[in-house]
Amino acid sequence: MRWWVLVVLGTAQLMVTLDATVVNIALPAAQHDLGFSDGSRQWVITGYALAFGSLLLLGGRLGDLFGRRTTFVTGLIGFAGASVLGGAATSFDILVTARVAQGLFAALLAPAALSLLSVTFTDPAERPKAFGVFSALAGAGGAIGLLLGGMLTEWASWRWVMYVNVVFAAVALTGAVLLLAKPAVTERPELDIPGALVVSAALFAVVYGFAHVESTSWTDPVSLGSMTVGAVLLAVFVRLESRVAHPLLPPRLVQDRTRGGSFLAVFVIGMGMFSIFLFLTYYLEASIGYSPIRTGLAFLPMVAGIVAASTTAPSLLLPRVGPKIVISAGFLVAGSGMALLTRLELDSAYVADIMPGLILLGLGLGGVMATAFQGATAGIHHWGAGFFVVGAVLSALLIPNAPLASSEGEPVIAH
Repeated sequence: MRWWVLVVLGTAQLMVTLDATVVNIALPAAQHDLGFSDGSRQWVITGYALAFGSLLLLGGRLGDLFGRRTTFVTGLIGFAGASVLGGAATSFDILVTARVAQGLFAALLAPAALSLLSVTFTDPAERPKAFGVFSALAGAGGAIGLLLGGMLTEWASWRWVMYVNVVFAAVALTGAVLLLAKPAVTERPELDIPGALVVSAALFAVVYGFAHVESTSWTDPVSLGSMTVGAVLLAVFVRLESRVAHPLLPPRLVQDRTRGGSFLAVFVIGMGMFSIFLFLTYYLEASIGYSPIRTGLAFLPMVAGIVAASTTAPSLLLPRVGPKIVISAGFLVAGSGMALLTRLELDSAYVADIMPGLILLGLGLGGVMATAFQGATAGIHHWGAGFFVVGAVLSALLIPNAPLASSEGEPVIAH
C-alpha cells in the first residue's frame, strides 16, 4: 500500500516540476495565438515562479495546520482548475492569471507531497528507495516537461500544455482519495502571521528582482532595488523567527549542519538544472535547428542519468560512504558535465559534444538530489515536517521503527 502512495505523490511532484518547463516550448505558439508582445512573454513563466517561490514556505506550514491530506487534495484540485483556465485563455491577462494560480496551488502541493512521503516511509530499509524514486521524478520533471511541451505543441495545440495537467491531477487525486487516510485534527499549531507575511514578501521581491534582470540588466534600479528589499525582509524574517513563540521556520532546524547543507545543495541543484534546461533549449532550437520534439528527446540521456543515480545512490552509496562524500562527488560529476558543455560551438555534434555532458549532469544531480532530500528531512518530528521540507524544495523523518502516523495521530494510509 505504501508504494502505491509513492506513485500518487510522485505523480503530483512530476506535475509540479514539469510545469516549470512544459510551457517554455509552447510560448511562441501561445504568443502568436493570443497576440502579446515579446516583452510580456516572460511573465507567463515568471508568474508561476513568483507565486510558487513566494508562497512555498507558507504552503508548507498550512499543511501542518490543516492536515497534509487536506492540503494535498486542495492543491491538486486548484492546480487542475488553474490549468483548465490557462488552456481556455482568450487573452494574455487570463493566461498569466492562470499561471499565477498554478504557482499558488503548487506551493500547497509540493511541500505536502514531500511531507507525506516523509511520514509514510519511516522504515530505514524502504526510505532510501522511496526518496530515490521521488527525487528521480522531481529531477526528471523539467526535462520531461520540455519533451511533453514539444510533442503537444507540434501534434495538438499549445493549449494542451495546460490541459495535460488535468490528467496528472486526476490520477493523483483518485489515488489520494482512496489511499490517504482522512485527518482527524484535534490540535492545530498557531500560525506565525507576521513571519508569513514578511517571508512571502521577501521571497516575492527576490524572485521578481531576478526575473526583472532577464529583460533589463544587473545594474537596473528596479532589479537591484527589488533584490535589496528582499534581502532586508529576509533579515527581518530571521530576526522575527528568533523572537516569536511559534515561528514559521524555527531557527534551530536550519542551524543543523546536515540539514543546512542539504538545503544549500538542493538550492544549487535548482539553479544549475533549470539554467541548463533554458540554455540548451535555446541552443538546440535556435543554433542547431532542432524541432521542439527533437529538443525534448535530446534531454533524455540526462533524465536517464538522474533516474539511475537517484534510485541507486541512496541505497548503495549513502550507507557506505555517508552524505558528505555522495553530495561532494555528485557535484564534481555534475560540474564536469557543465564544463564539457562550455565547449559547445555552432557546429557541435550531439553524440560527441552534447550527450556526454548531459549524462554526467544527470548522474551528478540525481545523486545529490536524492541524498539531500533525505538529509533535509532526517530526524524531524512528524508535526514539523510540513514547513521544514520547504527548505529542500526551495533550495526542495528518519524515526526508526516508528508507526505510520500523520502529525494528527491518524494513519497516513487509508485502510
